[in-house]
Amino acid sequence: MVHPRASEVRQLLHNKFVVVMGDSVQRAVYKDLVLLLQKDCLLSSSQLKAKGEMSFEQDRLLHGGWWGRRHNGTHYREVREFCSTHHLVRVYFLTRAYSRYVEKVLLELLRGEHGPDVVIMNSCLWDLSRYGQDSMWSYRRNLEALFWRLRQMLPESCLVVWNTAMPVAETVSGCFLPPEGMPPTACLREDVVEANIYSAAEASRLGFDVLDLHFHFRHFWQHRQPDGVHWNQHAHRRLSHLLLAHLANAWGVDLPCDELVGSESGKALGAFSEGPRATGCSSATEVNPVRRPRLRAHLGRCALSLSPGDPLYPRPRFAGASSPAAMAPLCRGTNPCSASHALAMPMRSTLDMARKQTRPLAGSPATAEYIGPLILTRAV
Repeated sequence: MVHPRASEVRQLLHNKFVVVMGDSVQRAVYKDLVLLLQKDCLLSSSQLKAKGEMSFEQDRLLHGGWWGRRHNGTHYREVREFCSTHHLVRVYFLTRAYSRYVEKVLLELLRGEHGPDVVIMNSCLWDLSRYGQDSMWSYRRNLEALFWRLRQMLPESCLVVWNTAMPVAETVSGCFLPPEGMPPTACLREDVVEANIYSAAEASRLGFDVLDLHFHFRHFWQHRQPDGVHWNQHAHRRLSHLLLAHLANAWGVDLPCDELVGSESGKALGAFSEGPRATGCSSATEVNPVRRPRLRAHLGRCALSLSPGDPLYPRPRFAGASSPAAMAPLCRGTNPCSASHALAMPMRSTLDMARKQTRPLAGSPATAEYIGPLILTRAV
C-alpha cells in the first residue's frame, strides 16, 4: 500500500473541509490526520489516550472536553477543529449513530459558512453496549434515519465515507465498560460483526462509500491496546493511509507509488506486520529499501463483482461528486485505479454476509430512543 508523506497529504486535502464523526477510535483518526497534515511522525501513546484536552498539535477545543465535565457517560461531548491556511478538519464525538445531538450537528454543517467536502463517520460500540437490551434493533433504526438525513442535509458534492467498526477483543476492559446494571459486553465481538454487515449494506444501498476497517484489521490484533477496543499509533497510521488512498481514488488523484521505503520512512511509519509471528512495533525499526506497489488499498484482497441489477450494487453518489478533482496528480504514471472506478465499494467479505441477512431483529419500539427522519427543504 502507498504511504503518502505530510507534503502529499497537504496537497491531496488542499482547500478541503474534512469532518470526522464518531467515538474515541474516530477521534484518533482525526488526530492522526491532523498530525499527518503537519509532520511525518506517529502519534504518541499519551496523545492517543488524551481526552478533551484544550489543544492538540495546534488545533483547538470548540465545545465539551475541558470546557465541560469530562465523564464516560452517553452525554459526553467533544468538538475539536484544526484550521490552517488551506485546510479545515473537525471532529464531533458521538455516542449514538443518530440522536437529537447528531441532528444538531447536521444542522450546524448545513448552515455553516463552508459545506464539508468529506464526512468520515462511524458509530457502533456505544450504540451496542449502552442503550439497553434492544440496542441492536434501535441501532438499525437509527442507521436508517442517519443515512437518510445525510442524503438530505449534506452538500451534493460531499463525499461520505462510512467506516465499519474495527474488531474488538473477546473481552474488553477499562472505561469503555458499561456502568453497573447495564447488559454485559460478552457478545460484543459478534455483535460488532453483525452491526457492520447491516451498516455496510445500508450505506451502500443509499450510495455512500464504505471503508471496511474490520476487514483490513482482522489479523492485526497485536496492534490493539490492552483494553481490547482501542489501537496503537501504528494501526492508526495504517488506517490513515487506507483512508487517504480511498479519498484519492474517489477523486481520481494519483498517490505516490514508486518511492523507496528507506530508513527515514521506516522510522516515521514503524513496522506493521501481520499474523501471530509479529514481534511488535518499533518506530526506530530499520527497513530494507523496497519498491512499493500501487494497490487499491480500500478494496483489500477481495474485489467486489456485482451486476447493476443487484440490490447491493453501489449507487452513484450525488451529482458532481464522482467527477475527478481538478488538481494535478501527486505522482507520475498512469493510475490503474482510473476515474472509471471512482465509485468506492464495500468489501466482499461484508457484502457477501449482507446477502444472508434474516428478518430484522425483534424489539419493542417503545424501548428505543428513535428519532424519525425530519423533512427539510434545502434552499437552492
